[in-house]
Amino acid sequence: MREIALHILDIAANSISAGARNISISIIGNRKDDALDITISDDGKGMTPEMVQTVTDPWTTSRTERNVGLGIPLLKAAAEACNGYFNITSELGKGTKVQVHFQLGHIDRMPLGDLPSTFLALIVGTPDVHWVFQVKHDSKEFFFDDAQIKNELGKDCLAEPEVIRYIREIFTEGIEALALN
Repeated sequence: MREIALHILDIAANSISAGARNISISIIGNRKDDALDITISDDGKGMTPEMVQTVTDPWTTSRTERNVGLGIPLLKAAAEACNGYFNITSELGKGTKVQVHFQLGHIDRMPLGDLPSTFLALIVGTPDVHWVFQVKHDSKEFFFDDAQIKNELGKDCLAEPEVIRYIREIFTEGIEALALN
């Protein structure tokens, strides 16, 4: 994967597959600390301690259609190649938390990519999931919780073109204003 947004999409897809009803994605860039930190938390079915220990192995997967899982190992390798780290914690029946750290200014750090489209795809594609997105860069912050839109318009509204355009505008304006990439 060539963009961090695609890694986020992959990890979020894992959360959805694990039955998560609430997923939170946080992206925090800090120039002073030369750090880019990404956290994805869910309340899915979680993993056993044994599975957590092997999840970074590309030959480990819970899928039955293929016996290889490259998303997590590739993200871990990308972080470590940029003076960063990858951490995953999970508890059966409670959920999983993935934390990734990159050196923000590292020459080999891949770009963030199209976060507005990634976030929009997650919301529109999974209306039964409660999504919270936070993107910070230094002192500026963008925060979006889809509960307000779903409470006011109903979750079925997310398939309406005007609602999709509205949410895309919110994401695009809010995230581009941060100048984080």
